[in-house]
Amino acid sequence: MVIGHYAVGFAAKRWAPRTSLGTLIAAATLLDLIWPVLLLAGIEVVAITPNATKVNPLTFVSYPWSHSLAMSVVWGILFGTGYLMLRRYLAGAAIVALLVVSHWLLDFIVHVPDLPLVPFPGNSPRFGLGLWNSLPASLIAELGIFALGLTVYIRSTKARDLAGQWGLIGMVGLMLLIFAGATFGPPPPDTATIAYTGLGQWLFVALAAWVDKHRRTNGRR
Repeated sequence: MVIGHYAVGFAAKRWAPRTSLGTLIAAATLLDLIWPVLLLAGIEVVAITPNATKVNPLTFVSYPWSHSLAMSVVWGILFGTGYLMLRRYLAGAAIVALLVVSHWLLDFIVHVPDLPLVPFPGNSPRFGLGLWNSLPASLIAELGIFALGLTVYIRSTKARDLAGQWGLIGMVGLMLLIFAGATFGPPPPDTATIAYTGLGQWLFVALAAWVDKHRRTNGRR
């Protein structure tokens, strides 16, 4: 899943109003932020396989340290604990920890059975419902979840100024544009491109933090 992860970050603002949207987006996409680093280090492996599914041209050969269910829980605990120590905001810490784990659950919906339970590839069964095998169903799921999450965020916050209004519109437009390119564009030329493109998601973390500073939660100034 791609923009579906951003959606749960948006929606989580309702339950963690003091937490920056940038932090919420980082938590929701954390596994995909870790994964490129492990790819570049040669610890995890992906292969480019055109038509592997109707939506995604990648075969996830091995990614147990970033995308196993057990490790998503570990990463969530680490992220939530670090946030709690830094911000002293228990509700926010709990939400960001849950957001990290939500990544695996959303991926489970769309991936073919390639998601491991534990970080031991030879000993773990793999799971995935395979929604990526249907382009229409994948689009409905991704765009539907994204629209729902964005709606919750918009209803939970108000723009303080034009930057809060138009910055959000621009960020959402950029997210949708990149999603369209990833879905309908050609396969990436090599795995290094995949990794560096994945690291580019930090742009949305920074952009979300900036946009959120120009908005306020309902009931607060």
